[in-house]
Amino acid sequence: MKAQSHAKKGEWQQARQLYEEVLLRFPKNTRAQKGLLDISRGEGMAPEPDISQSDLNKLIELYQTGQLEDVITFAQSILFKTGDDPLVWNVLGAACKGLGRTSEATLAFERVTKLDPMNVTGYLNLGVALKDQGLLEDAIATFQKALLLKPDYPDAFVNLGNTLKAQGHLDQALEAYQNALRLDPNHLQAVLNMGAGLQDQGSFEAALEVYRSALDRHKSHPKIYANMGVTLQSAGHIEDAIKAYKSAIHLEPTDPQTYINLGNVYFDTGDYKDAEDAYLTAISLNPKATDAYNNLSNALSHQGRLEDAQKAIEVAVSLEPDNAKFHANLGDILADQGAFDKAIDACTVALSLDSDNHAIRVQKLNLLAKVCDWDGIEKDRPKIPILGRSDQEILPFSALPLEDSPERHRQRSEIFCKAKFNSSIGQRILQRSQRAKLRIGYFSAEFKSHPVAYLMAKVLETHDRSEFEIFGYSIATPEEDSMRARMIASFDQFRDLNIMSDEAAIRVLKKDALDIAIDLTGHTKGGRTSLFAQRIAPVQINYLGYPGTMGAEFMDYIIADTHLIPPDHQDFYTEKPIYLPHHYQAQDDTLPIAEETQGRSDLGLPDDGFVFCAINNTYKISPNEFDIWMRLLHQVERSVLWLSESNIWAKESLIKEAKSRGISEDRLVFAPKVSHEKYLAQFRQADLFLDTFIYNAGATASNALWAGLPVITKSGQGYTARMAGSLLCSVGLSELVTKTSQEYEDLALKCATEPTFLGSIKQKLDRNRTTSPLFNTALFTRHLENGFQQANQIFLRSEKPKVIYVPA
Repeated sequence: MKAQSHAKKGEWQQARQLYEEVLLRFPKNTRAQKGLLDISRGEGMAPEPDISQSDLNKLIELYQTGQLEDVITFAQSILFKTGDDPLVWNVLGAACKGLGRTSEATLAFERVTKLDPMNVTGYLNLGVALKDQGLLEDAIATFQKALLLKPDYPDAFVNLGNTLKAQGHLDQALEAYQNALRLDPNHLQAVLNMGAGLQDQGSFEAALEVYRSALDRHKSHPKIYANMGVTLQSAGHIEDAIKAYKSAIHLEPTDPQTYINLGNVYFDTGDYKDAEDAYLTAISLNPKATDAYNNLSNALSHQGRLEDAQKAIEVAVSLEPDNAKFHANLGDILADQGAFDKAIDACTVALSLDSDNHAIRVQKLNLLAKVCDWDGIEKDRPKIPILGRSDQEILPFSALPLEDSPERHRQRSEIFCKAKFNSSIGQRILQRSQRAKLRIGYFSAEFKSHPVAYLMAKVLETHDRSEFEIFGYSIATPEEDSMRARMIASFDQFRDLNIMSDEAAIRVLKKDALDIAIDLTGHTKGGRTSLFAQRIAPVQINYLGYPGTMGAEFMDYIIADTHLIPPDHQDFYTEKPIYLPHHYQAQDDTLPIAEETQGRSDLGLPDDGFVFCAINNTYKISPNEFDIWMRLLHQVERSVLWLSESNIWAKESLIKEAKSRGISEDRLVFAPKVSHEKYLAQFRQADLFLDTFIYNAGATASNALWAGLPVITKSGQGYTARMAGSLLCSVGLSELVTKTSQEYEDLALKCATEPTFLGSIKQKLDRNRTTSPLFNTALFTRHLENGFQQANQIFLRSEKPKVIYVPA
């Protein structure tokens, strides 16, 4: 044994180092234990009587069996009896560290180095304890002392690298890991940390090369395969990542973290059932694996199993109550079930734990908007402009109702896409197969009774089949209803991608060989932007479902008109506009309206009073327009405001806000949800539709106009603040588009107090409904097709996407 050889020569430090390294791996090795005792006596470092062999054996046994409290008690008794001994202090420090008593561990390891200034292992342990305390500079200095004593100490280089990485010095950390590998190419932790560091740097291939090289020496080590899976997943090599995780599981079938990682890759590709199975396996191996419960909740939620999802996330919260993310996810599940009050409470707890978290703050703000808690929103008003615009991405849609700033909306979308999809961006397709017809693919999570489906159905049915072949791709859990059946029938080919992973879906899409892919969902719930990031068609278009820019270099165009996106606003969009000549929004000019038999009184409306209608999503309402609405009620006798009965908390809030402005509860009437045909018919019982400002009515505005109800809007700066104005201009009622709040209020009051003026507006709308471009689906579809053809021709000329103007 080399240690004995060094001891015989009086080379105490070298012998001590070797014995301690043996004991770190084999704590019961009696030869090493005795050797350390002999060295201690030989160096004269510990006076007689020294620790006995039986005490040493008992101390090591207590540590090895995890009886850490007993280790501390027994070590202290030994030290009291025999005096200072570096070995005992070292074990005492390790026990304190294992119990999380980091400051006590630090003191113990400091005592080791004071008793034995040449004890390299003592410096290593001290450095780790200092790092755990967050004392990174002190930890680095300590590891450097260890390396001065022993320059060929790979463990010290690895821990130095870990500390440098914690400081954000990734390049220096990688250099330290490289030094460790130079000294010991088989050092497993150096391999794993080196690969992880290269992955963090974005050097995926270099990280994979480190792992592949290590596998030549560690062919059966599960950790290498597990880390390799993480890197492959980050690099977008999904099937290879799954294979790597399965190899790790084959070698080590009881590691719950690998199952969690496998579940994550399934989840990210939309394979929620396999993700669920992987998370359940992780939980069976470790019933306290909080991440597994949290991720299981997400997988169940995406399958529509909200009650099961809530149970899973509640377990995660109970196991780790200080985790802000878990409380926020509980809030999401509660909100999906309509329990907005409890969802807000969950977000409040989450923010108390992590007040700087942008995603959680904007989540709570959206919930407050849904229940019209404007005081709550106002408290965070100064924070809104910065949300999602730094190193923290947020779901871009969540900020749209909170402020009218297209510049900031673009920044949020770009930051989000860079964080989520940058590593998987596919190359632009450079050629297409020669076919007589263009292949157009529409992707949506809303092929069901949803505004997007109601708007698009007739357009899909009207496409010119002599020029186009139309494909439909459902990307969400199907909801079987009459609208879904109509949508499926409107396509030449229909695919349900919901049950497919991204990789499987892309194989299908490659066979379909689309010329143009249209994303009707975007950054809204159920979107599969990851498919578009892989470049599934030569031309990719953002349309309708997400009201704003995707902020993605892989999206080429956005369907618009010059009111929706004025030419001088193009810089707020990463896509190039395809300008349609009249309006951007698809319409169904055969949409049925129920033969409504209910009169005003049946709906709770006054027979002889003026009815201002603002049936819209409650999250769109802000105090700015509500103040105007209340002033109108004050000025127009017997008038009422007709609102959507969205949720009980919004109703209570709006009544409270009205009373605070001197308007009694009976002046607000709330419409319950009814069938789409009855919903359209109800608009005929109102006199004037009042639009919201930051987030206009879109489909709702066109529904009101289709039913013959005039709409007053105020156009702002961004996409959502200009939607209704686009529709009004197309239907020939540009006089109802205002630019300021005062113009909006004055016009609404004029309509309500001058019956002749409002009558002329209604007569004009009645005429224009059947003659204007807005409700001419065939004309709109020809214009849309012209835009598609122009975009395709630009691609065939090998030109970059550019602004397209479709002639009238």
